[in-house]
Amino acid sequence: MSDTARIRIWDWWVRVTHWVIAGIVIWNLFGPTDPLHRKLGYAAAALVGVRIVWGMIGTRYARFSAWWPTRSRLLAYLRSLASGKPSRHLSHNPLGALMALMLWVLVIALALTGWLMRLDAFWGEDWPQEIHTLLAVALEVCVCVHIAATIVMSVWTRENLIAAMLTGYKRTDKSTDKCTDTRSDARHDEGR
Repeated sequence: MSDTARIRIWDWWVRVTHWVIAGIVIWNLFGPTDPLHRKLGYAAAALVGVRIVWGMIGTRYARFSAWWPTRSRLLAYLRSLASGKPSRHLSHNPLGALMALMLWVLVIALALTGWLMRLDAFWGEDWPQEIHTLLAVALEVCVCVHIAATIVMSVWTRENLIAAMLTGYKRTDKSTDKCTDTRSDARHDEGR
């Protein structure tokens, strides 16, 4: 029997929210600013909210406990990068986790500033629009960094991270991966 196997990491809800939010973000960053833009922005923020709840109650690798970027996790990961041998993480690596959190904060902040721009209390005020624009630029930069980092890490580690987010599966090498934990967990195996 081979030591190399596949394990389901990303359940269907994580994958659906990831790709739907990504599609909305791309549409809203480059599409027209019309009523659909506003509705999609609110939908993206709602999906982020649901994903945050899923991070507390969801399947094993979707939970924050599996990937929260603590100081010690970040430092250990940065050391592994500096050594040229990035440590493997079945869930998000600590830098990927930071990026996910940053993207979620930006999506929610964009929805909030978009909502503020429509309030009578701020009629004629420029600052909600200015903040909304700055947040949109920050989101564009983070999306570009996220995509570039995913490609670079996929090549560097020889693990197709894009495919993993499409299929839900990552490879696991039981003989070498210290991060691998394949204990039976029906909730994560079933993809809930």
